[in-house]
Amino acid sequence: MKQYVCQMCGYIYDPAKGDKKGNIAPDVAFEDLPDDWKCPLCGASKSKFAPMVEG
Repeated sequence: MKQYVCQMCGYIYDPAKGDKKGNIAPDVAFEDLPDDWKCPLCGASKSKFAPMVEG
């Protein structure tokens, strides 16, 4: 599963780890996060995240 980075603060959402603060279990893809999920560091909405570019 692809990682996504917050364009506001640089937080990386890693699906393998989930988001303990947001009560998101491991193995939840970014696309499957609730629409009201926010960045646990800065509170940005999902629309402020972009796919990580590998390489």
